[in-house]
Amino acid sequence: QVQLVESGGGLVQAGGSLRLSCAASGRTASAYAMGWFRQAPGKEREFVAGINWSGGSTYYADSVKDRFTISRDNAKNMLYLQMNSLKPEDTALYYCAAERGLRILVRTDEYDNWGQGTQVTVSS
Repeated sequence: QVQLVESGGGLVQAGGSLRLSCAASGRTASAYAMGWFRQAPGKEREFVAGINWSGGSTYYADSVKDRFTISRDNAKNMLYLQMNSLKPEDTALYYCAAERGLRILVRTDEYDNWGQGTQVTVSS
């Protein structure tokens, strides 16, 4: 098991930027694929971005492609999500997830390890 704690959420105006962080502890996080998901009120949790164990491969939901960037620092056991050009529809609770494996994972049921989430609110 790996423990995950997100930070960096907040209130931002449309067009602004935020950087989310996820600190991993427990088992060696470098052996895990990691991802960011989000859940808006009344909606299901959805995939935002994923990264493989080494950080060499990434994948994004179409809704955030070219605006968000996922990255990781295995030496620090950290995962990041740089969010630019934020829109009101990006408002959600953002979750960090991790699962043992080498490839990128995109489904919620593929992950067993989740953080508590950090709120992102984008005002128009």
